[in-house]
Amino acid sequence: MKEITIVSGKGGTGKTSIVASFATVAKKNLLVDADVDAADLHLVMSPTVRYKEDFKGGHKAAINQKICTKCGKCIERCQYNAISADFIVNSLSCEGCGVCVHYCPVQAIDFPQRTCGEWYISDTPVCPMVHARLGIAEENSGLLVSLVRKQARILAEKQNIEIIIVDGPPGIGCPVIAAITGADAVLIVTEPTLSGMHDMDRIIDLTSFLNVPALLCVNKYDLNREISDSIINMAEKNNMQFVGSIPYDRDVTYAMVAGKSLIDFSNGKAALAVREVWNNIESYLQRGD
Repeated sequence: MKEITIVSGKGGTGKTSIVASFATVAKKNLLVDADVDAADLHLVMSPTVRYKEDFKGGHKAAINQKICTKCGKCIERCQYNAISADFIVNSLSCEGCGVCVHYCPVQAIDFPQRTCGEWYISDTPVCPMVHARLGIAEENSGLLVSLVRKQARILAEKQNIEIIIVDGPPGIGCPVIAAITGADAVLIVTEPTLSGMHDMDRIIDLTSFLNVPALLCVNKYDLNREISDSIINMAEKNNMQFVGSIPYDRDVTYAMVAGKSLIDFSNGKAALAVREVWNNIESYLQRGD
């Protein structure tokens, strides 16, 4: 079983559209949407949920007014100014550190674990899918990413699935680290812009630090061929394998409007390029480079 995570240093590079097409052309695969803060892969894959479970992560303090003696020790020690003068905890300011619970002399502060969202196991027209939804303004997205990846591996082992395709979050933060740590390979999808180059450089540093092999794909490469060539040269200098370029194609937009993957919607130039990119990735995974 191999696991590849598709990431981008910034949002809007076409990562999720490419992932949906990979899932359509890959054989015996399982799909994971690890972009839990802004999940949207379900809009294309039309999953039918067959199992769901609450995701619990972190804690929030709550003062029991019947027990509280109003000694003020919690207010003194709270570094986030989350407790008001009348000993009410502001749930938005509380970081769940627990220091108030530890120092309360009469144990008047409850510290329940919070329900932050849900995670799901679903069927799609092409493959199983493990995905999640983080609640509005909730935290612990990295923990939720780790959870959906773990559940995906359990499901893949049960069903003898050969490849797990993970749609990772953009950027280089905690959820990205959770999405790529321990993966067999990472595909970086970038675009031929200066911001695309800058953010790609940051995520190359991250994959190198985590010792995860990185591959490169340039999406909409023909919008600026000069920058595309510079990106490919950057990949070569960092000993990254370049697996292909995808041209700009309006069929990508039309496919999204239709709620379909590009491969299901079109046989145009971008769809053909995506097929070639996936074939190169599959060959890489089979070689075990």
